[in-house]
Amino acid sequence: MFKKFAADALGMSDIGVIVEPADYNKVDADDYLFNEDGEKIFFLIKSKKDEYCFTNLALIHVDGDSAMSSKRSIKRYDYSTNQISRVTIETAGTLDMDIELKFDVQGTVFSIDVKKNFIEQLKDIYKALITIGKQQQRDAACRENAMRTLDATASVHKLNVAPGEGGLVSSYNSLLEALNSAMFETHTKRDFNDVFTKYIHN
Repeated sequence: MFKKFAADALGMSDIGVIVEPADYNKVDADDYLFNEDGEKIFFLIKSKKDEYCFTNLALIHVDGDSAMSSKRSIKRYDYSTNQISRVTIETAGTLDMDIELKFDVQGTVFSIDVKKNFIEQLKDIYKALITIGKQQQRDAACRENAMRTLDATASVHKLNVAPGEGGLVSSYNSLLEALNSAMFETHTKRDFNDVFTKYIHN
């Protein structure tokens, strides 16, 4: 009981480490990659019971019930559908053994304790997550503008004389194709390989 209390007081109860790329094939998260789609690990934090795996496509959280249990829940957060926000690092005090990485993924709050000697590597993922979040915000704004443009285009059609036979269907199909392209391709970034390559140096 005293040992557990002391560990919690010093922030040592479940402190994570940064896994080296050479050891990525030894972690549980590696089994859940979409290798067929070019997914690969760029950064991985491992504690006694959890893994936080940052790939070019998603955050994969291997969530353990406890350090003593082999039971794991695999949770996937694709960047294309999960906004990253409120990214912060809380540095260690004089007596602290850990630093803390915090961020929000579409309403799910992550607070990850990492040994303080990994501060430089943690700065890398901090920069990458902030950059991803900014791109997601830009994409969301562009998608909103696309919908406004659709509304404006619809208003113009109401004011004009209806097009000739087949013209309405042709216009509708062209507009739908352009809108889908804007919403799901041009303004929904799915692969952040370039961001991780730029900022991750482990």
